[in-house]
Amino acid sequence: MLMLPPLEMLATISSLALVASITPGPNNAMLAASGANFGVRRSIPHAMGIALGYALMIFLIGLFLGELFQRSAVLREVLRWAAAGLLVFVAWKIATARGLSTEGAAATPFSFLQAASFQWINPKGWAMGTAITAQFVNADAALQSALLIALIFVVVTVASSACWLLLGRAIGRLLKTSNNLLWFNRAMAATILLCLVLLFVE
Repeated sequence: MLMLPPLEMLATISSLALVASITPGPNNAMLAASGANFGVRRSIPHAMGIALGYALMIFLIGLFLGELFQRSAVLREVLRWAAAGLLVFVAWKIATARGLSTEGAAATPFSFLQAASFQWINPKGWAMGTAITAQFVNADAALQSALLIALIFVVVTVASSACWLLLGRAIGRLLKTSNNLLWFNRAMAATILLCLVLLFVE
């Protein structure tokens, strides 16, 4: 039987999930760019990949992986450099995308699997997941409490992702010319590269 934590704990977990999901970062920069370039409907798989991919990661960290991540400096460095390489590639794709008329690979939004996979090489995501699950997973009911935290993250992340997609779509409508949208995409790419710098700041 699921033993619900006090309302104060639920509120704390929800607040942490909101901070983790709504604040600017690589995921949200990519969502805003996707909303501007492809619209909300085509970007839904991207948003759901983030929400469900990160929630699954939170769940598994709560059950098995948190201690491994804390103890393994090699794992942390591998994740850091893998994320760095992917973020540079994504920033380049966004910076060179001119919008819906762009031809080629840059003219497709992230798929569900691409977005979900990215969560697993995001060191900041691992660190946040480890910190939250270490605080709130009940050792006597690890499965239930890890599942509850993951479900909270799904709900909150879906809502925050929708906000970023809608913001991106609104910006895309304001920046109707390809040239203006190109500069917006470059700004989002710069945001992603700034997040890349922060990966290497302890």
